[in-house]
Amino acid sequence: MVHSAPMSKSSELSVFRASGAMTVPSILANAGPTAVKRFAEFFTVPIRNANTRQAYYRAINQFLAWCDQAGFQELEDIEPITVAAYIEQHPGSAATKKQHMAAIRMLFSYLTEKGVLAMNPAREVQTERFSRLNGKTPAFHEGEVATLLDAIDLSTPVGLRDRALLATLAYTFARISAVIGLTVADYFPSGKRWMIRFREKGGKEKELPVHHQLEQVLDDYLLKTKLSEEPEAPLFPAARAGVLSRRPINRVDAAEMIKRRLRQAGLPEHYSAHSFRAAGVTNFLENGGSLEVAQRIAGHADSRTTKLYDRRAEKLLVEDMERIRY
Repeated sequence: MVHSAPMSKSSELSVFRASGAMTVPSILANAGPTAVKRFAEFFTVPIRNANTRQAYYRAINQFLAWCDQAGFQELEDIEPITVAAYIEQHPGSAATKKQHMAAIRMLFSYLTEKGVLAMNPAREVQTERFSRLNGKTPAFHEGEVATLLDAIDLSTPVGLRDRALLATLAYTFARISAVIGLTVADYFPSGKRWMIRFREKGGKEKELPVHHQLEQVLDDYLLKTKLSEEPEAPLFPAARAGVLSRRPINRVDAAEMIKRRLRQAGLPEHYSAHSFRAAGVTNFLENGGSLEVAQRIAGHADSRTTKLYDRRAEKLLVEDMERIRY
């Protein structure tokens, strides 16, 4: 049985560099310059979300590497049974297979639309049905967010930044990509309240009133770091040798920072930036908030997505299971 060939990290990321460099699979290169051009277009024209672009790029390259190892040399040689065989042998979860199938189907649809292929071999290939009642992201338990924030040393600019970033995640349950994209000017007064402006997926903007505790944290951070004097600066800049720069922290460094702060606070390292999202939605609903408002705060297009972050039922399930006594 042939399995997907692993890609190097540099190959995965080359397509997303500002230079526009891209690692083109040999089966695409064999199809000629028009096919290569349409392949590059696919990742820049119809796909506007950076995270989706990266995920689809990895999925498609894994599929085409598998085809190459299986002996396929031309795009036209790929048939529906080829795609079905790849999905059948894929070692990933049902959710991963579904994502890979979506990426493959979308690519071939684009190539067919642009005249590179006569037909889409993935159009009728089905994956096993999959749905999720609860999200996989672990949510912070009661008191853990406070423990995490209180464990941070606030005597340094980096400590102040980290507390402010984590507090923003906790009190807005925004996506990490939206949080690290904030500028100082995105935190602004409106009447007697302060607001925060996020740029979300799909080019959407949303403005939220700032929780009074988050307001205190941000005010303290901006005052002590003097970032309040630079409205165009990133709200959460990267740090080097303990000094805050004037470029935004990236997702990888933010994720590493969260893991480091979790260790320092003695909390499980399986938590992530997304855990604040799950904990925030659950906490909001537990305290009388409505699902409709939680959806608006989280920036979800569908309330069913918001429900995936609601962990209240899990708490009830634990209590109910303890009713079993022998």
